[in-house]
Amino acid sequence: MINVASPPTPICVRRSRLLTTATLQQRPPDVQTITEILGSPEIFIDIGSTINLTCIIQYTPEPPPNIAWYHNSQMINFDSPRGGISLVTEKGPVTTSRLLIQNAGQADSGLYNCTPSNGNTASVHVHILNGEHPAAMHHGRGSLARFSSLVMTVSLGILLILLPAT
Repeated sequence: MINVASPPTPICVRRSRLLTTATLQQRPPDVQTITEILGSPEIFIDIGSTINLTCIIQYTPEPPPNIAWYHNSQMINFDSPRGGISLVTEKGPVTTSRLLIQNAGQADSGLYNCTPSNGNTASVHVHILNGEHPAAMHHGRGSLARFSSLVMTVSLGILLILLPAT
């Protein structure tokens, strides 16, 4: 079994008469590229807020040359007349690509995909709320969501009462 969390292997480099130790970030053998968008697979954003999606790409042989973002299967155009769309990408052993969409509107709802050129695609579904509450939106079962919340609150209260004070 491979320990993915093991520390990088030090290597020695000889320059002139000095011996220097450098650390290389190595990809564990037989580990596939991991691409993920941080947070929940369903994100709820208030209308007018900024959508901030962060995609993490790990265990690639090299940083991805390109990272494409898609909204509802259409490549995002950063020069669109809509404006307020930006991308910040930091490449390295772990590459981070952050998509920012200011002043979110209903047209910004939908499926977002982060697709590195040398890795797997990660997806997240964004819902833009216009005063609604996310718990009441889940498949039209608002009363079930409120009941679940009540059960969780009562359970937490009972647990706090039963725990000894320290």
